[in-house]
Amino acid sequence: MITFLDTPGHEAFTAIRSRGVRVADIAVLVVAADEGVKPQTKEAIRLIKEEKMPFVVAINKIDKEGANIQKVKQDLAAEDVLVEDWGGKVPVVEISAKQNKNIDELLEMILLVAELENLKEDLSSPAEGIIIESHLDKRRGYVATAIVQKGILKLGDWIVVGAVVGKVKSMENFLSKAVQESMPSEPVLITGWSVAPDIGKKFITADSKDDAEKISASNVDVSPPLFAGNAEPETPVDPNKKILNVILKSDVSSSLEAIAAALKAIKSDEVGFRVLGYDIGNIGEGDIKTALGTKAEVIGFRVNIEESAKKIAEKENIKISSFDIIYELIEFVRKEMAGLLDPTINKNPLGKLKILALFKKDSRAQIVGGKVVSGKAVRGAIVDVLRNNAIFAKGKITQLQHNKADTQEVKEGLEAGVRFEIIGKEAKEIMVGDILDIYEEEKMERSL
Repeated sequence: MITFLDTPGHEAFTAIRSRGVRVADIAVLVVAADEGVKPQTKEAIRLIKEEKMPFVVAINKIDKEGANIQKVKQDLAAEDVLVEDWGGKVPVVEISAKQNKNIDELLEMILLVAELENLKEDLSSPAEGIIIESHLDKRRGYVATAIVQKGILKLGDWIVVGAVVGKVKSMENFLSKAVQESMPSEPVLITGWSVAPDIGKKFITADSKDDAEKISASNVDVSPPLFAGNAEPETPVDPNKKILNVILKSDVSSSLEAIAAALKAIKSDEVGFRVLGYDIGNIGEGDIKTALGTKAEVIGFRVNIEESAKKIAEKENIKISSFDIIYELIEFVRKEMAGLLDPTINKNPLGKLKILALFKKDSRAQIVGGKVVSGKAVRGAIVDVLRNNAIFAKGKITQLQHNKADTQEVKEGLEAGVRFEIIGKEAKEIMVGDILDIYEEEKMERSL
């Protein structure tokens, strides 16, 4: 039997790809015939070489228009991957997954490599393996997917992952059928956990609950949490930064891991994010209550929102956003953080008006007369008062007249009456000879 660990291609899932290479015996490097070697391909090659593991190249989509198999082999050679027909030792199989072409040949090649590598395991030793994935099942509680690497895992076994202890309550194979035991290289779904075991961690079995708890106590993890530096509400925050508070819920642990990695890549000197809660499972009342007390947004990835949580969120005006595609979630957080930035204000010049007469003033406003010497004067526009070519005061045109009649604008060469309101605490008086530099302010949203 061959067990495949299929890893996502998105850049955020680097940790999963790295873990896949560490767990697997053989790598299948899949390259699209119409695209060639991509950044993710280069990363996969690096991981394979670091682990010094045997691998097979599968050139896929050979039936697609624009397929160039020789260019793929040339690109691979540039990455120091020489396939067999280019004088190297790396087996290559040209396939079309869509047309089911040469898939049997690929499987046979994997088995041949396995035979050459003499891949065998000891069935008599205590069972151990790697946790591949974990999630919260509403009916069964915490569930973990594991690959057995040594020994035989059986129902009722005590199992330890780091500081987490579980007892194998039930097991399912890859066909979702209940099994009594699981052999090396077999994937198995395990129930019987009190909390979700950490993905990528090794599991071992123990003879009794006492033994399992002793192993667990010696494995207390002192490494930083997933969102180190951002995870706790009391984490010191730069007072000069505006902070977006978020609560994250995800379907499975690896998605949460990928989101954490992608969010940490968002850098800004003016804004930041703080994760006040992150967990697997649906968005529930507890998440909304946490958000309510901390003014946080709740963001879900491939999870449902419980009806009770939805009602509280609507009543308390708590923002909930849910996504099925990781880069859409990351872009959303980026935009929400950018929304906290002060907008860029562009100054669009309209015209200049020279003060010829002073009429009336009060504590906030002044009525003056003048002539538009360039452009136009517009009601509602912002004004800088220039005296000796320096800005003396700032205000706004709240009323504009021409020939004693209210108007929206007065054009160049015409005289106008202006009611001018000072912006700012200090009232400054306009004098004859001052120039009103008239403009509009356009607020531009910024992005990260």
